[in-house]
Amino acid sequence: METKHEPCSPFVQRPNSLRKTCAEIVREARLSLQVQSTKRPFTPRDGQRQLFGTNSVRAHQDTRPPSAFSLHAQNFEANSRPGSGTRLSPLNHKPKIQVPCNAEDSFKVFPKSPTGPVEAKKGLAPARTRLLKPASLQSLLPSEASTDGKSNPGPEKKQLSAKQLCSPDPRGHVKPSPPKTLCKSSKNAEAERGRPTGCKAEQKTELRHGDITTCTDEEDAESLVWNNVILPLLQELESVAAGSLEGSVDRMCVLCDRLQCTLADADMLSRRCKQRSGILRTLFRLVDLHSAQLNLHIAELCLALSVSGNNLLNICKLIFQISRSESNDSLFEKNSIIDSLLLVLKNEDVSVSGEALLYCVGTLKFLSGNAAILRLLLAKNCIGVAQELIQKLCMVEDGHMTVAGHILVQLTATLRNLADHPDSRTLFVSLYVIPDLCLVLHRYCEDKDICTNISRIFSKLSSYSECCLALARTPNCYSLILDLLSKHYQKQDLVVRLLFTLGNLTARSDEHRQQLFQCNNCMPTLLQLYNNYQRRNVSLGTAFQKEAPSPREPAADALIDDVLVKLVRVLANMSNHPTVGPSLATNAACIQLLMETLELRSVEESEELLVNVAAAINNLSFYQEETSEIRNKHLIIAKLMLKLMLSSSMDAILEATRVYGNLSLHKDVREFVMQNEVHKFVVTLLDSKRAEMCFSACGVLTNLALDPPNRVRLELEGASAKLVDCLRDFGPADWQLAGQACQALWNLIGHAADKLLQTEERETLLEILIAYSDEEEALKWRQNEDEPDFHRVCWESEFLPVAQKLIKVFDS
Repeated sequence: METKHEPCSPFVQRPNSLRKTCAEIVREARLSLQVQSTKRPFTPRDGQRQLFGTNSVRAHQDTRPPSAFSLHAQNFEANSRPGSGTRLSPLNHKPKIQVPCNAEDSFKVFPKSPTGPVEAKKGLAPARTRLLKPASLQSLLPSEASTDGKSNPGPEKKQLSAKQLCSPDPRGHVKPSPPKTLCKSSKNAEAERGRPTGCKAEQKTELRHGDITTCTDEEDAESLVWNNVILPLLQELESVAAGSLEGSVDRMCVLCDRLQCTLADADMLSRRCKQRSGILRTLFRLVDLHSAQLNLHIAELCLALSVSGNNLLNICKLIFQISRSESNDSLFEKNSIIDSLLLVLKNEDVSVSGEALLYCVGTLKFLSGNAAILRLLLAKNCIGVAQELIQKLCMVEDGHMTVAGHILVQLTATLRNLADHPDSRTLFVSLYVIPDLCLVLHRYCEDKDICTNISRIFSKLSSYSECCLALARTPNCYSLILDLLSKHYQKQDLVVRLLFTLGNLTARSDEHRQQLFQCNNCMPTLLQLYNNYQRRNVSLGTAFQKEAPSPREPAADALIDDVLVKLVRVLANMSNHPTVGPSLATNAACIQLLMETLELRSVEESEELLVNVAAAINNLSFYQEETSEIRNKHLIIAKLMLKLMLSSSMDAILEATRVYGNLSLHKDVREFVMQNEVHKFVVTLLDSKRAEMCFSACGVLTNLALDPPNRVRLELEGASAKLVDCLRDFGPADWQLAGQACQALWNLIGHAADKLLQTEERETLLEILIAYSDEEEALKWRQNEDEPDFHRVCWESEFLPVAQKLIKVFDS
């Protein structure tokens, strides 16, 4: 036995890769370089709802659009025209309400009109005061065909009631019902509106008489709806507004809803109503009541009437003003104004209505901060509308780039909020929003606000595999991110999120790691960032900087540390690639920066950073080429790891143990470990309940036991007994760990198997080994798991060979 016994192979932790076949499982099961994870950077909410927060580069620009302003009725224009300045051409409008006219039967007799005129209200235009008649909404019908009080001749017929003409629907909305044989004088109606009398049919003598009749019938139908339904609603609105405001707001909101439904049913929304300016004039006056609830109803109706130019801007400002107060969020949930805002985004031209779009998107940004409204926005396809707007904004001419940039700041902030919801992720992918955001980054790469918002979106989405893959498949995404890191290296909140995104990309795929590494200036950019932020946070004396650093707040130091944590994570993840890893291991600047971090930081103040640095060194220490800087400086690194090993952080201890597992291949490192009694800590780690901790400790002990003098000292610490306990506790659950524990025991045996354990302990170990060597008994624990083949291969290759050798030794 003494002549044939040879120690097991030295323990080396190796990088993980994707498992593909059972043949590869054996090799990959032994590979244990770590892909590092970290927390996503925290984004604090702005204390106030503003277009541009306090951290925005626009916050201190005098030319930025304001978030606070006052709006009054006088700011609106009743006779509005399109923002382009072009005059409206006559509308060829054919209302849905048909009013048949029987020439032979003349006109039907109308119900009698109210007898007394209404007093003209103060402030109403003269044209409107002529129209006002005292009547209720349910019975206001003219008794004569013309609106100026003159009756048209014709035989009397059965009288139509107001209920038949303007009957309410089940929702309480007044819906005009078309009269059966009702007609009016077009000429009188047009004169009453203040427009040229007659219609196009009267001006073109070549038109047929039937065409003239149709035209006048349709115009009379609109006049009928106006006089008998719309005008009374406007009159009641003004009447309620003139009274006590208490209790009247709800009534006015109901009237606005009824007015909008009436116009919709009569096909008189948009610019199809000839008396549109009169409606707008009334609505604009109500703005001075300063009721948020009422103003939302007014705004919705005005948008339905297709206001443009200055009116569209002021309506969007009005909605924006209401949305600045979180207490008004519930009003947006009860109102369909969000639909109207999304229509504005879809239909308006950036070059014509850019400022209106800005306040419109600003409103959505505020509302998306409310969880309930955020779900509502997703249901209303806000992401799809935003994607269409992004494409339009990317195509604007240079003269409109400024306002387009302002809009994009709001739009990307809105998408940032939407990205928080799980249901948004598939939409970001299926609607190709991620490639469009990369296009925005390319065109607006100088705009720090836009770049920061998109970096926040990417940092959220890249945490999920489908979004991460969509970003990785976007052409030139890696070079784009590297360019932004180089351009905006001083903007920490942008840099930390871009690095976090790169870390997520490189955590998932060897292909992604290689694509990043092969980008031009990848390593120079990352190492320059590393050097820059390392110098910010610590004073390294005259060797690195000429002036002493100025004192900073702890929060600033924490943010700098966070940048370094994310950056080192990228390096650690890239080092898992079989060709990238060796290149990084030979990069002297990279290894020097990692070692400096270990030397200059404490675990108490920079725990996560040092854990990531140790993980990166562990990954790089696997590559033992002669040109490896890790190999050349292995003893120095082993000494630097001591502070992690002696710390109270279990994560730091775990990573340091992993590094010692690789570095203890070198005899001088093993001597350092024994001289500094690090082996005592390693043996103690076998008592840990964490499988990965025990596995790493077993690896270090496997290598330490290569030297015969070390075996006695390890046995004095009870290493063999603890290895038996570890084998018993973790064996069926982790055959890799069980195999590593057996390898450590085999190396500890050396030439004195009979002195390794007490008789009772040897019998216990033999029972465990025999039981675990039975295939049926060993694998029954894994029958219901997803990868039974993996566990079988691990048992066959990692555990069984060395277990059989131990059984043979102890049986003899």
